[in-house]
Amino acid sequence: MESAAPLAPQTVLAALNARLPPDIRVLAARAAPPAFDARRAARLKRYGYLVETGPVASPFLRGHAWHVGRPLDGAAMARALRSLLGEHDFTAFCAAPGRGRDPTCTVRAARVVARRGQVGVLISADAFLHHMVRNVVGTLVEVGLGRRPADWVAEVLAGGDRRLAGPTAPAHGLHLLRVLYPWSVFPGGRRGRAG
Repeated sequence: MESAAPLAPQTVLAALNARLPPDIRVLAARAAPPAFDARRAARLKRYGYLVETGPVASPFLRGHAWHVGRPLDGAAMARALRSLLGEHDFTAFCAAPGRGRDPTCTVRAARVVARRGQVGVLISADAFLHHMVRNVVGTLVEVGLGRRPADWVAEVLAGGDRRLAGPTAPAHGLHLLRVLYPWSVFPGGRRGRAG
């Protein structure tokens, strides 16, 4: 979005929050260089995916979590997820529309958190392929349900074939949690963080 006249960041913040639906809020705004591209300048993104495991879906999480409705082995899922750490070709977890780009991504952090009928999967990487997190989660749920062993995820990754992985998890459980930009993009900001 461009403006004919420069706008103060606080003006942009107020205008965006006035137009966005109430469940989406902009918390901060900063001036960016003229050639700034929010997607390409990002150095790290963190996604979270929420799975409900209780027998009855929570009405408060409707539209925000995938209700599997069965207990998941969070420890096995965590063991499986560790095989994705580091730099790899993630073709096995990429949807067909994303196959035109470089499939190499570096996963810097990944963890599974299980609490009170919910399992959260957190993944931080320098880049993500189309549906990558949802395909990873669908694969992890297969492990969590005991249908596959934890070391199967490493085999899927090495195989590079999307057909070998688990199903694509529904979109409504996926949440973009944080985007990190290089310090040079936003000098004077809080270490280039957004989100």
